Amino acid sequence: MLRIIFAIGFFFVSVFGMALKAQEAQGLSGQLEVIQDSRIDTLIKKHIFLNKQFKTIEGYKIQIFFDAGNNSKHNAYDARDNFIEKYPDYYVSVTFNEPYYRVRVGAFRSRMEAEGFLTMIKANYPNAFVIKDEIDPLDVN
Repeated sequence: MLRIIFAIGFFFVSVFGMALKAQEAQGLSGQLEVIQDSRIDTLIKKHIFLNKQFKTIEGYKIQIFFDAGNNSKHNAYDARDNFIEKYPDYYVSVTFNEPYYRVRVGAFRSRMEAEGFLTMIKANYPNAFVIKDEIDPLDVN
């Protein structure tokens, strides 16, 4: 079996090598010329412009903390620091929307990705849940 695989591999390498030599003999330099509609450049420029205007996209995060009260700010930052120690590769944000402090983690494009990460952290954060939120495409996990 191994001999057959080796023979087939040797055959393809030989054929590829002969094809390259044939191209060189004909004076082909390997250059590629792309001919495209000018509207493609217009679409690319429009895409770049829109990405600069709208810095966030619709996505999902996981809320691990939600509290109001005297020590809620301190508790929110403690929850953030605790999460960063356990999962340093994931995006974490603390937000305040009177009177609540929230800690949300991750930046997922789909709910399925967020649910998958939620199952990973559920043991440490039993009250965590997935929430639809605006995410920065650069922060996507």
